Amino acid sequence: MSLVSRHEAESFVASHLAPSEDEEVFGIADLASEFEVTPRTIRFYESKGLLSPRRVAGSRIYGRRDRARLILILRAKALGSSLEEIRHFLDLYGRSGEGRVRQLEFVVRRTGEEIEELEGKRRQLDQTLAELRHIHQTCRGRLRKAKKP
Repeated sequence: MSLVSRHEAESFVASHLAPSEDEEVFGIADLASEFEVTPRTIRFYESKGLLSPRRVAGSRIYGRRDRARLILILRAKALGSSLEEIRHFLDLYGRSGEGRVRQLEFVVRRTGEEIEELEGKRRQLDQTLAELRHIHQTCRGRLRKAKKP
C-alpha cells in the first residue's frame, strides 16, 4: 500500500475529480504526521465508519471534513470517550451540520456527567489523602517517641 503525499493527492484529485478551488485534500501520511498517529490508527477509524475518505486509484484521499472529524475523534479519545460515543456525536452533526444543536446538547450532557463523576472522585481522593496524612503524622509522632531514650 503506498502512502500518498498531500501534494500528490491534491494533484491527482485536481486532474481527475476537479474539486472546487477551496477544497483541501490530504493523504493518509499527511494526517498521520500532522496528528502524530500511525496510518494504521487512521485506517482503524475508517474501518469503524468514523472517517470516510474517497478512494482514488487505490489511495485514500481525505478532505477537510475527515480532517475535522479526526481532530474530534482524537480529542474525544484523549478524554476517555468510547468509539460508540464518538460515533453518536459525529452522527448527530448530519450531512450539512443540521444536527449541530443536538451535538452541542449531547456534549453539554456528557461533559456535565463527566464533571460530576470526576468531582466525586476528587472528593474521595481528598478524603483518602486527609486520612493518609493523619496516619502518616500520627505514626511519625509515635516513631519519634519510640526512638527517644
